[in-house]
Amino acid sequence: MKIPTLLQTFGGRNPQAASRNLPSTVRARRRAGFTLVELLLVLVILGTLAAIVYPKLAGRSEQARITAAKTQIAAFSTALDAFEVDNGYYPKGRTGLEDLITQPRDAVNWKGPYLKDIPKDPWGNDYIYEYPGKHNVNGYDLYSMGPDGRENTEDDITNWQTSGTRR
Repeated sequence: MKIPTLLQTFGGRNPQAASRNLPSTVRARRRAGFTLVELLLVLVILGTLAAIVYPKLAGRSEQARITAAKTQIAAFSTALDAFEVDNGYYPKGRTGLEDLITQPRDAVNWKGPYLKDIPKDPWGNDYIYEYPGKHNVNGYDLYSMGPDGRENTEDDITNWQTSGTRR
């Protein structure tokens, strides 16, 4: 009696026939995972996408802070104008924003508070208010020192427009 070899039992020289004749657990193991090359390819694709997308998103956060500062300056401007309509003058000095929350002694027609609180700018610094203004001679100057946190630099966000200042 002739005993068949393993190769003959599972399909001879035809690998597809051999695959069909293999027990199901062996076939399942062959199909059940990803190869190292497939995993590396996925990692390369994800790394490439991250390299393209991340710089675009990183710049957006700074732009969002600048927009938030501009919006807050506009809100201060609205409150300051309401104060001026009620009292006939803008709050005086560098601490004038506080007059939007607490009534100053000389404000007879004060109808505030005009704001709930005086927030910090998006970089954690105080907004700077000056009346009378140096740039707005008939009004007030209101600005954030911007991302660098220093006064009178190009990145200041202001309520006036100069050629070097972002608005």
